[in-house]
Amino acid sequence: MKTRVLGKDLKVSELGLGCMGLTFGYGPAVSEQDAIALIHRAYDLGITFFDTAEAYSQGLNEEFLGKAVKSFRNDVVIATKFGFLDGDASKGVDSRPERIRTVVENSLRYLQTDVIDLLYQHRVDPNVPMEDVAGTVKDLIAEGKVKHFGMSEAGVESIRKAHAVLPVTALQSEYSMFWREPENEILPLLEELEIGFVPFSPLGKGFLTGAINAETKFAENDFRNIVPRFSEENRRANQQLVELVQTIASENNVSPAQIALSWLLAQKPYLSPIPGTTKIHRLEENVGAVNVSLSTEELNKINTALEEIKLVGDRYPANFQARVGK
Repeated sequence: MKTRVLGKDLKVSELGLGCMGLTFGYGPAVSEQDAIALIHRAYDLGITFFDTAEAYSQGLNEEFLGKAVKSFRNDVVIATKFGFLDGDASKGVDSRPERIRTVVENSLRYLQTDVIDLLYQHRVDPNVPMEDVAGTVKDLIAEGKVKHFGMSEAGVESIRKAHAVLPVTALQSEYSMFWREPENEILPLLEELEIGFVPFSPLGKGFLTGAINAETKFAENDFRNIVPRFSEENRRANQQLVELVQTIASENNVSPAQIALSWLLAQKPYLSPIPGTTKIHRLEENVGAVNVSLSTEELNKINTALEEIKLVGDRYPANFQARVGK
């Protein structure tokens, strides 16, 4: 698999693996054995960029990842995150310097490593000056516990403030055919400041695969149950986008997921999407996207069609949406 560079010098595989769904957000957690098998298969397929967080089941996700990559730790890039109160996204944010340090020490232990390659602030904390947040991570880098600083779902002003204290290597936010808002302000800023971009939910939380329709029932603890865009009514209304992706996939003899990822990879050279899955066959399908090359004509055709599709439904419930873009 080819590599891409985030920021000045963080080299990652062009496709990463988002590990959240292994333990959090999309129904019951998988077993440790299955999680390790999936991560090993990802590595065998050329993925060297793995994304986790303290908030994904209070360290369990990090534990699974740490055990899985232990034998090839020096060959991969591990990204994790701080920023939620007690490591629980439902409780609110907490980026106090002392909390950042506690999270880092916990993450180092869970991941069985002596350094975190990329440390994100999971959400901006309005009660802690960005100078203090970036300054704390800068100190952790000087101490050899962290290599690079990233931000997640941050807004333009916060990114600029942080970058003035410590160069931001990567921003992580949602971006896909299903959610293109970063194109308005975020992508131009990242180009200006030479910051990499790590799109999460590049398959629209599964919607772009064509496997979800208005009749789909999610597990009781599946995050999509509370996402407005995934209400039964909105899933039905947004099927036009799925049909577009399916048509293009059929024309190219590939899967809808591969078209969605190929389109995303073609948008900017400094981005590395991190699709997640719990199934090895879906992982293999996703990795196949790196071999799908859409022509300029096809990309223009897709973008023209996307402009004509009106998508409905917010991507977060109001209380979650209030935390993003700060």
